[in-house]
Amino acid sequence: MATAERQRTTGGEHEAAGRGDQREAPGQQSGEERRELWVEEPARRRRLPDPVRTAAVRAVIIVALTLMQAMTAFLCTMAGSWLSFPMVLSSVASTVVATWGVLDVWVTRQVWNQRNGVVSVPSSTARQLRRERRRARRQARTAARSEERIRRRGGAGQLSHP
Repeated sequence: MATAERQRTTGGEHEAAGRGDQREAPGQQSGEERRELWVEEPARRRRLPDPVRTAAVRAVIIVALTLMQAMTAFLCTMAGSWLSFPMVLSSVASTVVATWGVLDVWVTRQVWNQRNGVVSVPSSTARQLRRERRRARRQARTAARSEERIRRRGGAGQLSHP
């Protein structure tokens, strides 16, 4: 809990004024509301599910290590070191592992979406079809009710009383 929030909830502003340790910036009036230093903003995107996030972190670490290994292999080759050949071979193997890591993220995300459902978006085709079906059922019910009302009155179809 931030200091400003704590003061608001406990009435700390009055306590601070009573102790005399209230600090004011030059030109600031005591009645003026102070602007918060940290403003919490809602997240723009949803957080990744735990298994997908774990796979993504693993893939980032593997790719970073592969890039470092490839750079080391390149520098060893440029320097003419005996280590260049083993480093190039291990870089090729690391590239295969990094590709597997990235594919693992994609597969894990697809599996999670399939098991736990995909968030529906307003432009979804399925949602539009459901709306149309609901609208057609509502119109059919309204028509059936009006026909039933006419039958109960005697069904003469009179618009006004004689």
